[in-house]
Amino acid sequence: MSSVSGTPDVEVRRSRRRRRTVSAYRDGDRIIVLIPASMSKRDEATWVADMVARVQRQEKRKVRSDDDLVARAAKLNDLYLGGLAVPASVRWVGNQNARWGSCTPGDRTIRLSDRLQHMPAWVVDYVLVHELAHLLEAGHTPAFWGWVDRYPRAEKAKGYLEGYSAAARLEPPPGDDDD
Repeated sequence: MSSVSGTPDVEVRRSRRRRRTVSAYRDGDRIIVLIPASMSKRDEATWVADMVARVQRQEKRKVRSDDDLVARAAKLNDLYLGGLAVPASVRWVGNQNARWGSCTPGDRTIRLSDRLQHMPAWVVDYVLVHELAHLLEAGHTPAFWGWVDRYPRAEKAKGYLEGYSAAARLEPPPGDDDD
């Protein structure tokens, strides 16, 4: 299903093994609802609406604040950067659609795209470490990557973000041209 004016993409999956339970979870931009194969279409519509609302309520409770980011950045700085990367501010912004985060070393400010808010914490941590490392090395130099790679899940997070970005672009595989 498509997203229309703020309505989330929803995918309903029917299972013959599922007898009575209904569950739902977020997978990227989509909410997946798992239902029994024997459920009627009327019951499906009711359950899907209920489960989507439940997932959205849970997500609202989980939204990280700017204060949460500041505290997390301080902890990550201590753990992985020896306490050397102290930002003046860390905050969420809604105007970064081409980047996950940015850092201005001159005024020591870090901004993270609000698109990260519902991603796993270890992915947000990676972006924070990446931006904190810019306070130590402005460019993407080998020394910069040396700092970033101190975060143990750096490679996994890079892969997650690359996969997420590729899926969002929905690029057809090479050689799949409609000639």
